Amino acid sequence: MTHKSGFVNIIGNPNVGKSTLMNELVGERLSIITSKAQTTRHRILGIVNGEDYQIVYSDTPGVLNPLYKLQESMMNFVNIALVDADVMLFMTDVYEEGVANEEVLKKVQNAKVPVLLLINKIDDVSEEKVEERKIFWKGIIPNAEIVALSAKKKINVDLVIKKIIELIPPGEPFYPKDQLTDKSERFFSSEIIREKIFLNYKKEVPYSCEVSIDSFKEEETIVKMRAIITVARDSQKGILIGHQGAALKKVGIEARKELEAFFQKQVHVELFVKVNKDWKDNPLQLKRFGYFE
Repeated sequence: MTHKSGFVNIIGNPNVGKSTLMNELVGERLSIITSKAQTTRHRILGIVNGEDYQIVYSDTPGVLNPLYKLQESMMNFVNIALVDADVMLFMTDVYEEGVANEEVLKKVQNAKVPVLLLINKIDDVSEEKVEERKIFWKGIIPNAEIVALSAKKKINVDLVIKKIIELIPPGEPFYPKDQLTDKSERFFSSEIIREKIFLNYKKEVPYSCEVSIDSFKEEETIVKMRAIITVARDSQKGILIGHQGAALKKVGIEARKELEAFFQKQVHVELFVKVNKDWKDNPLQLKRFGYFE
């Protein structure tokens, strides 16, 4: 029996459902899912193993035209994913009219590997609208095979998986067969906390935050961690903490519940907020947070 393995990279504009699809494909909640754009900032690998195949899925930040160094790093993850894919999943939805970055579009159009163009959120519209979108996208990316789906409602996700297994090339596994991801428990802890910030605050505050795990100790029955939330302005620190610390306490309670589900044991998490005015444009700070590696 020939073994198959390949990198399957998910690329598309912000907020089209890439992380939702990633979690359905992998079967683990690896990527942040909120209704806010630019939630995924890193490239997150999710590894799926079968008896005769290994699929390494890669969720990437949404395609954009970068305005500062953090976004440059996010687009660097996208560009790497465009180069090392064995199968490319270019994701859009029934509402989109194009691609945010022309350079990315050209790379997808000229891809030397199979491209599956996924039109998401078909549960929101009529069949006529879906057919119109298929014709529209076939005109823009003629080299792609189009699949209409709903990642949220799990419509045609099985079809996407079947096509991926058909398309990945023969090869040995890239990772041990029992490995689920390339990211550490510290990374996912920081992402869970950051998700709660996105869900609890409005306007620019979530986009100006970064979460790092300052200390992490896992014992037999409990995980103890200390997280630092970095913001760009003193006013954002005040908003994050809230009156008498109530807002930050709410984030901590919600994060702890999800962290306990993730680790399957008790979690004690301490949250602290500090101000670093230029962290989004400071290469040293960005490297510390795991960007520009």
